[in-house]
Amino acid sequence: MHRSSTQVLMSIIIGLLSALIYLTWYLYQHPKPASPSPLSYAAAVKRAASSVVSIYSESADDENTGLWNNPLFSSYGDRLSKPEPKSPRLGSGVIIDSQGHILTNYHVVRMTENIRISLSNGETVAATLVAEDPDSDLAVIKIPPKFISTPSQKDHNGMGQPINFDTTTPRPGDIVLAIGNAYGVGQAVTQGIVSGLGRSNLGLANIENYIQTDVAINPGSSGGALVNPAGELIGIVTALFSTDGTYQGISFAIPAEIAMRIARELIKNGKVVRGYLGVEMHALTPYEADFFGLGHTNGMLVTGVHENSPAAREGLLAGDVILRINGTAITSAQQGKILVSGMRPGSQATLTVFRRGELLEIRPVITDRPVE
Repeated sequence: MHRSSTQVLMSIIIGLLSALIYLTWYLYQHPKPASPSPLSYAAAVKRAASSVVSIYSESADDENTGLWNNPLFSSYGDRLSKPEPKSPRLGSGVIIDSQGHILTNYHVVRMTENIRISLSNGETVAATLVAEDPDSDLAVIKIPPKFISTPSQKDHNGMGQPINFDTTTPRPGDIVLAIGNAYGVGQAVTQGIVSGLGRSNLGLANIENYIQTDVAINPGSSGGALVNPAGELIGIVTALFSTDGTYQGISFAIPAEIAMRIARELIKNGKVVRGYLGVEMHALTPYEADFFGLGHTNGMLVTGVHENSPAAREGLLAGDVILRINGTAITSAQQGKILVSGMRPGSQATLTVFRRGELLEIRPVITDRPVE
């Protein structure tokens, strides 16, 4: 009887050990899937936030030159009222190098003499205007380099940092984040996707080539950073499409590659040198193509030629159809303007022109684009 009890106990122990071994093997072969971590762009925002500043700009104070401060009119004190001080213009900017250069929109600092910026840690610093480019709606301002940390510094202590750039072209559907000072409430982040590329004819600037997004943009966001999920700059936030001044689902940014090329030229030369042809043109309509006997709508109809311009000197006429510039087919007026503006003054352009049933080749010498 004792022996039978021992055998039963041993059988139970062996069975439990076998089950434990099998369970251990099974769990090893079929590990429990890790629970997915919540999606977050906090790391990207942390990388880029210290590179984005808030900008407060205002016109020079006229207190000392007003009639109310002139002793000749002291007896008219009851008739003169001192104007209310102007509220500062709000905007944002992006630190682009360790020398303290900040890239922003021209319309943020246009016609201002007093510019102050607020770093991401809240510290306020006076800034100076370096140069501006109304044609692209971009400007460069500067703060002392002592407020900018270097990449080698482990402890940034809330100092500004130059932003990292994404050299690849964004694609429709890419996730993007906008960082700026909307409504002056402080630095904030919004998220969306790239909706389209190469947007133009918006009336925002003379040279237009925008990234369209659905990122929420509001007054004060202009000049801020549009970044990818890695926190790298892909654009300078510029404008929103709205019928009442508030965000309605469409916003625009200047591609970082274009913005940085312009910024470098502004820093180096104080201006952007652009080629100038001197024509007004628009896309050819089917009616116009039929009227001129062209047979297709490829090309741009010249509607005006500026006096004493390169185009005028080489005999380009209103009614001509420009088919190609330097061998590139022209499909929009903005494309033609960008191609010409990218040429250096003094270089020769080759225009393929259709005029009254004939193909002509006109070779104007490009000049410096006049200030508009």
